[in-house]
Amino acid sequence: MVRISLARLAALLLPALLLAAPAAAQDADGYQTPPAALAQLVDAPNTPAVDLSPDRSMMLLMERPGAPSIAEVAAPELRLAGLRINPRTNGPSRASSYTGLTLRALDGSTERAVTGLPAGAAIRNVAWSPDGAHVAFTVDGEDRIDLYVADVATGAARRLLDAAVNDAFYGRPFTWAPDGRSLVVRTVPAGRGAAPEAPRVPAGPVIQENTGTEAPARTYQDLLENPHDEAVFAHYVTAQLVRAALDGTATPLGAPALYTNAEPSPDGRYLLVESIHRPFSYLVPAYRFPQTIEVWDADGDAVAQIADLPLMEEVPTAFGSVPTGVRNVGWRADADATLYWAEAQDGGDARQDAEVRDHVYTLPAPFDAAPALLATLPLRYGGIAWGGGLALVTESWWPTRTRRVYAVDAATGTQRTLFDYSYEDRYNDPGRPLTEPSGRGTSVLTLHGGAIYLTGQGASPAGNRPFLRRMDLASGETTELFRSEAPYYEIPIDLIDPEGRLLLTRRETVTEPPNYFLRDLDGGGVTALTDFPHPYPELADVRKEAITYERADGLPLTATLYLPAGYDAERDGPLPALVWAYPREFKSADAAGQRTDSPHQFTRVSYWGAVPFVTQGYAVLDGASMPIVGEGEAEPNDSFREQLVMNAQAVIDEGVRRGVVDPDRVAIGGHSYGAFMTANLLAHSDLFRAGIARSGAYNRTHTPFGFQAEERLFWEAPEIYFYMSPFMHAEKVDEPILMIHGAADNNSGTFPMQSERFYNALKGLGQTARLVMLPHESHGYRARESLLHMLWEEHRWLDTYVKNAPPRDEPVEVEGPTGGGR
Repeated sequence: MVRISLARLAALLLPALLLAAPAAAQDADGYQTPPAALAQLVDAPNTPAVDLSPDRSMMLLMERPGAPSIAEVAAPELRLAGLRINPRTNGPSRASSYTGLTLRALDGSTERAVTGLPAGAAIRNVAWSPDGAHVAFTVDGEDRIDLYVADVATGAARRLLDAAVNDAFYGRPFTWAPDGRSLVVRTVPAGRGAAPEAPRVPAGPVIQENTGTEAPARTYQDLLENPHDEAVFAHYVTAQLVRAALDGTATPLGAPALYTNAEPSPDGRYLLVESIHRPFSYLVPAYRFPQTIEVWDADGDAVAQIADLPLMEEVPTAFGSVPTGVRNVGWRADADATLYWAEAQDGGDARQDAEVRDHVYTLPAPFDAAPALLATLPLRYGGIAWGGGLALVTESWWPTRTRRVYAVDAATGTQRTLFDYSYEDRYNDPGRPLTEPSGRGTSVLTLHGGAIYLTGQGASPAGNRPFLRRMDLASGETTELFRSEAPYYEIPIDLIDPEGRLLLTRRETVTEPPNYFLRDLDGGGVTALTDFPHPYPELADVRKEAITYERADGLPLTATLYLPAGYDAERDGPLPALVWAYPREFKSADAAGQRTDSPHQFTRVSYWGAVPFVTQGYAVLDGASMPIVGEGEAEPNDSFREQLVMNAQAVIDEGVRRGVVDPDRVAIGGHSYGAFMTANLLAHSDLFRAGIARSGAYNRTHTPFGFQAEERLFWEAPEIYFYMSPFMHAEKVDEPILMIHGAADNNSGTFPMQSERFYNALKGLGQTARLVMLPHESHGYRARESLLHMLWEEHRWLDTYVKNAPPRDEPVEVEGPTGGGR
């Protein structure tokens, strides 16, 4: 006779009993609420955002609301050409907003709330005027968006325009004039009329045709699908540009069109105007539609056409590929009215060999001469910073992970290399140049005494230690002015006064939330500017530790270990554990093993990741390193699965070595590419008892033109697409997997269908799986009800299949490094 204890019997039967319970008991109708300790995290107060005035004398504190209700998230929404539009307001349907604004002097002399706002105002698009005398912002109403301006001296705000703001396209819908006395605004055209109604009877089939031209495209979502979509898109994006003066006058500029940008020149004499036009595309989003780039005078009359760019359907998918022709057009920040732009010299195709990839050109007013060559770039253009006649031009190249910065004399064209490094190599990152307001609405390099200033994360084997450095441009000599020191994690925000050597920083510790400080670089004195409270003081005693360990091949790895308040390993023994991670690809093992965290950062117990479950008695290993390395000719993904398993084994082994993790009760989880990782680990190892996979993609044949860091097309490497797709190995997923997905996910590649089809495969094979589709949610979930329900699902899954899981009857088996079967 086989004897079994009651405790053992209960452990074996509990998961089955839970899942066999009546629907009302385990799956009550509607949204569910998790335990109070988890629910409180969703409702924890948000720390205000902070923005400095151009003269660095004032701080603008912007109050952030809690999670919106599902009613707000479920509001009407149009999904057109990559845009998500609220048809009632003619603005974005999913934009974050602020609930209040407060002005505070850095010297502590004044503090005043911005008044004159409508009740329940949803404030967005906040921008200081170049002179710092006013703050402009939009306010969302029930059926329109209004432009408001607040007087900094009094804090009084008022609506500036009778016309409604058109905020349907990307970017801020207004721009300050350099003198701070007016703004150029995209508005809804007067008398526009109602949106086109969908035809009850189709006029004919929707037809697309290609005649031999290569037009590969990533798996974009929310694309146009038919002529009615085109008409609705044009209706909501068409705008009238208006010059709105602070005295209340409004002057139309040009005729209505599909404007995407209108940027005044630094001297205020011209406007750089960009618009899109037909033919539209059913293959790519709106930002790749045909585009016209013009210069207008201040009255709205066209002065010069810089480019009329065609539809960008044929851009190669290789990383580093770009459209041909003029791109990245902007005003030179340190000149009155000079344009600059980049143009590909290799046909825009990163796969083609070329000694020169890009040219950078400039063209001064009156824009009737040939453009002048500013810089010749062997790699791909990546941005430019201007100041005092100096241009710092950045280029980069994906296959080698190279980044270079050139110092270019704008007058002579002299070009010399300032930095040349691998952007994977965080330990040797020289930092980014500081910029400051020019007083004319642009940002220019912070230059003082022939030197620039550099800030960076200061990655090191001891963790991130942010820095501020001064670099003499003539000699190249670098002097470190500030570096974060334990027990603080302190980030330089702005050099308030290079001569007075005052530095604004944001500082935190493991137990103190981020706050802003003014630091005297000479005397070392520190003055607190804010005192934001701990958002969840009841969790202040949660233990946090940045840990380092190695995987089997010796590669250093890191994670952040969280342990419950009051936990004692000797007294309480090993805990059930949750590992949360996101894979990253590297071309260098040295770079892959570098630390990316700080042991001194505030203990954030956000509702979003894994950390909340430390409140439920779990050891949490958050941000566990999952590097995928492919050095030399090898590509990282060639050994993706084997490296994932090696990484996962290492983090579990470290938790066991510390005596805090029960290896028999460990779960794996992740979001997006982390969900893809989760499914792969459940398919190709027996390390975990269960998994949580949120908003993932599981069948890579649905992303045939590349995904994540994979450049190869499906037809070039079908074996890699098969090898990496958990859908193709669904029969091996023999641990319970919880899948959660936003039903309105618009992220490239992570169609909701990915989770639906993977679940159907698992169900058809008799595997244990659960699929939760959150109504109206996108790639990240926003509604309070959705977030609470997400935590409820995760808590129930972990308690059922991990914390209360029966002991394993067989030893753990892990797939070997050759990729063989289990």
